[in-house]
Amino acid sequence: MTRTRTFLACLALILTPPVASQDLTAIARVDVDASGIEEGWFGGAKFTLQLSQGVPYRVFTLSDPPRLVIDFREVDWTGVRSGDFLQDDGMISDLRFGSFQPGWSRLVADMIDPLLPESIGMIIDPATGRATLEIALGQTSPEEFSAKSGAPQDALWPAPPRPDIVAPVADERFVVAIDPGHGGVDPGAEREEVAEKDLMLKIAFELREELLRSGQADVVLTREADTFVSLEGRVAIAHRAGADVFLSLHADALSQGGAQGATVYTLSDEASDTATAHLAARHNRADIIAGTDLTGSDDQIASVLLDLARQETEPRSAALAHQLAQGMADAGGPMNRRPLRKAGFSVLKSADIPSVLVEVGFLSSERDLTNLLDPVWRAGIVDGMVQAILTWRDADAAKRPLVRQ
Repeated sequence: MTRTRTFLACLALILTPPVASQDLTAIARVDVDASGIEEGWFGGAKFTLQLSQGVPYRVFTLSDPPRLVIDFREVDWTGVRSGDFLQDDGMISDLRFGSFQPGWSRLVADMIDPLLPESIGMIIDPATGRATLEIALGQTSPEEFSAKSGAPQDALWPAPPRPDIVAPVADERFVVAIDPGHGGVDPGAEREEVAEKDLMLKIAFELREELLRSGQADVVLTREADTFVSLEGRVAIAHRAGADVFLSLHADALSQGGAQGATVYTLSDEASDTATAHLAARHNRADIIAGTDLTGSDDQIASVLLDLARQETEPRSAALAHQLAQGMADAGGPMNRRPLRKAGFSVLKSADIPSVLVEVGFLSSERDLTNLLDPVWRAGIVDGMVQAILTWRDADAAKRPLVRQ
């Protein structure tokens, strides 16, 4: 049985007489100083979130791994950091928040041990309109937690927009699908107030502009705002748009081996090195990070897709990776000492679209971070990518009749 609790907290505002001090903006803001997580001596925890106004919300839990999920319509998380809430050696190991889909925000709390909500309530101050959401969490067994967890099925809360609803592109055009990594509740790597999701969206816009300016390609983006898109949804968008190629853009942070420099990855069931294996594992957790229920996902289907991808698409993807690495190097790079690598990135598992994942740089590298924030450097590397994509297109088109034979 799924434990889901939905509350229309904004109803209290409708019934409250207006006062001059009340903030009636459409989006609630978080008061960090009045919010926090209090660990109980009994092994539970109490979560308190102070908001500038009441908003509709719902609370549920997900297992494997145990997570508490809170959806809002809608909360502004500007200036809020997970460190504002977390305690050392606390019951909550990590906290993420942000946009989940248009008009909806999400908070996801990772639990060390399974905890179930024992009481949930939002108190609204009738004088100011400010709201306090309080959730008391109590310890439970893994079996009970699993039985009472699951994604809600509630008509009051719309399902995420269908990823295949994208304006179709004429078949005769060369279509590039650009996938800005992460987004919304999944920030990706973060360093010095810089979030990977924001940088990749910026580069995606710049890459789209240059491709369109060339007059030789149509472009579809898997996201055009700071919203979450599932890994499966990203691939579905590319398919619906009739994409001829799929580029996923990232700038991760890795401590292993002092990673730095642009790197291009293609699909493989075995990672080319340990650091790449760790990177793929982190990327493939994007849906879990965003609080998505993966119950019923079929590993056997994923394996079949992986096998299909090898038959024809893998050599085409490898050629694209080689061309991109060369184009980015010609543009000045700098490139990783091993710019071509392989791993089992879920977002690359399309059976019929040549797909690569590009780490434009690593936020863990001071040099790469400086480059990524420099618009002049980005313009150069984007130009190198555009030239590489178009060069690959021409070479691939020339080879296609031979492949079909």
